[in-house]
Amino acid sequence: MKFIKKSKVFKIFLISSAILLLYGCSYNGILNGKGIIATQQYELLITAFLIMLLIVVPVIVMTLLFSFLYRSSRKNANYDPNWSHSKPVEIIVWTVPIIIIFFLAKMTWKSTHDLDPKRSIFLEKDKKPIYINVVSLDWKWLFIYPQYNIATINEISIPINVPIIFKITSNSNMNSFFIPSLGSQIYAMAGMKTTLHLISNKIGVFKGISANYSGEGFSGMKFSVISSKNTKIFMKWVNKVKNSKKHINNFYDFKKISVPNQNHNIEYFSSVYSKIFTDIINQFYP
Repeated sequence: MKFIKKSKVFKIFLISSAILLLYGCSYNGILNGKGIIATQQYELLITAFLIMLLIVVPVIVMTLLFSFLYRSSRKNANYDPNWSHSKPVEIIVWTVPIIIIFFLAKMTWKSTHDLDPKRSIFLEKDKKPIYINVVSLDWKWLFIYPQYNIATINEISIPINVPIIFKITSNSNMNSFFIPSLGSQIYAMAGMKTTLHLISNKIGVFKGISANYSGEGFSGMKFSVISSKNTKIFMKWVNKVKNSKKHINNFYDFKKISVPNQNHNIEYFSSVYSKIFTDIINQFYP
């Protein structure tokens, strides 16, 4: 009876563990891209996975087959202790991996340049890109829209099919700026500026995260990305931010909002002084 109870508990544990693991596989991540970059990265992952299966599957099949054919209990098996090598087998086991590695190397070289975060994305000449300056704080994200003189904490709004140019830095610890649905994570480092080009092709609200551990408040360092249908809806959001009574008029104001805290709520700033992003970077230089 005790054994039966233990087996039931073990089955329940396995089923519940599988459910929890599958629940963690968000459908709105890199495997369900909402932009050009994320879609290309998804295709790259699937292609590399299928190519690697060309090695993994035959190895598994041969392992099972050899275990069966050359088992010690097999009757009438040939015993050949002087066997050393087989040229056909060696040609296969060396040639196939070399071809696959060559193909993967070529694909990696091409995709590395095609998906370079600094590479511009321009679909139409009449659609000018939107610039967003990103600052990682402890433990929240500050987003500055220099073209509109506004800023937000933990929320981004972008129209679909419009190129977005992110300029990214950090006010303290190194973090990793990542919007899985749009692709391409990139590091945010103090005293440095990194560039990331992204674009959204679908309407929705996507999750953004920090993909680099940076302290006790790291788990709550998340933000929302609102992908609007058109520029008019985006401008309504801009006007909503402009109605905020909060401002960042100088570096002292910035220092007040950069105080470390956890699970910070969304916050809007209707005006930001023009040199804030440069001052954040330059503060780490004498």
